[in-house]
Amino acid sequence: MALSSSPSPSAARRPGRSLGLLANARKHKHSFIQFAAMTGILLLSLRSLGQKYRINNLLEDTSALREERDSLDDRMGSVKRDLRREASLDSTGFLAARLRLLFGDEE
Repeated sequence: MALSSSPSPSAARRPGRSLGLLANARKHKHSFIQFAAMTGILLLSLRSLGQKYRINNLLEDTSALREERDSLDDRMGSVKRDLRREASLDSTGFLAARLRLLFGDEE
C-alpha cells in the first residue's frame, strides 16, 4: 500500500505562499471584527477593574487620613488646654495674654 504524496488542495492553489495578516483579515472579516470587539471589551473590563480597586484604596486612604486628622486635632486641643492651664498659674497674666494672642482667642 503506497502513501499518496499529492499536495493538499489549499497548497495547490497557493504554492509556497501563505496569507498575510491583512489578507487573512479580509478573508475572515466577520471573525476578525468580532475578535477585535471582544479584545476591546476585555481591555475595558480590565481597566475598569483596576480603577475599582484604585477607588477602594483611595477610600481607605481617605478614612485613615480623617482618623489621623481627628487625632491631631485632639492632641492640639489637649496641648492648648495644658498651656492655658499653665498660663493661668502665672500671677502677672503676661503669659495668658500672649497665648490668647498666639491662638487667636477672644477670651
